[in-house]
Amino acid sequence: MYEAPDEFSREVDKHIRECALARELRANPDFTESRPHLKLPKEVLAHNLTGGTLSGPGMIVVPPYIWNEKDGKSMTCIFYVGNDVSGHPGIVHGGFLATMLDEGLARCAFPAMPNKVGVTANLTINYKRPTMAGQFLVLKAKTTKTEGRKAWAEGYIASLEVPEGEEEESLVEASALFIEPKYAKVN
Repeated sequence: MYEAPDEFSREVDKHIRECALARELRANPDFTESRPHLKLPKEVLAHNLTGGTLSGPGMIVVPPYIWNEKDGKSMTCIFYVGNDVSGHPGIVHGGFLATMLDEGLARCAFPAMPNKVGVTANLTINYKRPTMAGQFLVLKAKTTKTEGRKAWAEGYIASLEVPEGEEEESLVEASALFIEPKYAKVN
């Protein structure tokens, strides 16, 4: 259970929890909702990049909401990003976006792998337009192929708030190859 530390965080958490996309995913039986960062022990969280170092006021304000489709087919993550992860004033740092995509694509692909774990072998990022800080974002990913210990995924980050009558446009896109280590198999 998440306890927001301040009024702004409570508002951000409520907005994500009650937005149309969250309600739609929650109603779909093919998706499972989670907030994995809340399950990490404190000693692990202190050394976790997105759950610890980049989490808090001005950064990833509340733990992201994540929905995984059965068998690693797709994944959707909704989060809010503050001004303290900017490379230029008001513009989210490209390395932060790459980190979010690396983790998001991995969270999508891992359930499709034999032992549900892997490491990033290749990550390609294409920045389409500046991502402004101080907004709600959605990361959507899909597993495109699996082959033995390998899984490929692609995805993008877009603004959660799309003006009525407009199409969702990606801000940054990525594709990745994940490989399950040989030692991952546990008997």
